[in-house]
Amino acid sequence: MGKTKGVAKLLIILLQAALLSLLPAMAGAQQALLSDPEIYEKDHFRKICASPTFADDFITRTDINNDGIIDAIVNHGAVTCNGEKGVGCDADGCPYNFYLQVKEGGYFMMSTAKIFGYDFVKRFGNMVFVFRMHPKFCDRTDTAPCEMTVRVRGAKMVTISRK
Repeated sequence: MGKTKGVAKLLIILLQAALLSLLPAMAGAQQALLSDPEIYEKDHFRKICASPTFADDFITRTDINNDGIIDAIVNHGAVTCNGEKGVGCDADGCPYNFYLQVKEGGYFMMSTAKIFGYDFVKRFGNMVFVFRMHPKFCDRTDTAPCEMTVRVRGAKMVTISRK
């Protein structure tokens, strides 16, 4: 039994050393700030599409986390790429990217979601998203869209309810 304890201790020490060696790499993986998500996203589509076009609802600028700073929401369903509308859209919805602007300047992508659409409404004094999503995201098998109410707190989306 003493030999087994020694081997277990050695494995724990090796595991800890391996995890500590990863910390510098993980710290360097922090997301770089973007000067403007609209430019960043449009440049991305210009690389993958011969002649992309962007509808008016491609980007929405509004304060999504109630900090007084205007943020951005990018709708991939509003992109026409090589004649095909809705890049990345399928039966689950279209990709939307949510960017927060920081007070020092610049944006970072807070979240991405595949949804049919959303409403941004005031509930009990707070602005919240009501995402219309595929019913499977509400653990349902029917065909009516799931409605997920989500509030942004700091830099996280917090689900309030699903129906």
